[in-house]
Amino acid sequence: MNHHVTIQRKFRALTTAVAALMLGIAGAQSTYAQSTYAQDTYASPADRQGCPTTAELFATDNTAIITDPDDPRLENRLTRFAHEVRAIIRAHGARPGASELLDGVFWSTEQKQVTYERSREFDVNRVGRDGLHHIAGVIAKRYDQESVLTFRCLPRTSPETDAVEIEVPGVTPGDLRAALLLDAEAREKLGGASATLDGRLILVAPVAELPLARKFTTDLGADWNEAQLRYGDREFVS
Repeated sequence: MNHHVTIQRKFRALTTAVAALMLGIAGAQSTYAQSTYAQDTYASPADRQGCPTTAELFATDNTAIITDPDDPRLENRLTRFAHEVRAIIRAHGARPGASELLDGVFWSTEQKQVTYERSREFDVNRVGRDGLHHIAGVIAKRYDQESVLTFRCLPRTSPETDAVEIEVPGVTPGDLRAALLLDAEAREKLGGASATLDGRLILVAPVAELPLARKFTTDLGADWNEAQLRYGDREFVS
């Protein structure tokens, strides 16, 4: 056989083998990327169901029971608390986003009356279920909280989805107080909600209680057609 032809055939065989190897590596990388993508619920904006952030934390540094809506402690902007919590989020591998002041109105089964709380909502990105749970636990322990509420935004059809976050304009803390006092079922099953400083209701409720949450929202005088609904997984982390 011609020596030159033999060398050409060997070179083609080597080239083919290298190409096959590179395709195999690329395929493996693609499979790994797809697997990683599948594990990250928030990789695609379409999967977020309109959520502006991966997850949320609802927390405060207050440990007192406040029953007077005119209590001066309800004017606290929690500025230092906001900086500290954002540092905690960052220190545990997640990315902190925006934070918003909230005026919460809740029903105390022990006190048998409405209580008030100034708190903050924190956006948290690049975090999974376990990481979010851990961060909330750190915050609960540091600020001596009975629990910290978390909400991970998920597709409505996700097997982990058990809650819905309702946001609708036109609601004040006074509206919430009056509604809770009048609605025993809402007190029992929803517990309470919060309002932003610009008058938006923030209510995180079990999916099973969505009809009740809708009734409660409309009884507040809010327009349900303006409500934004986000589905996900909620947890009270102590």
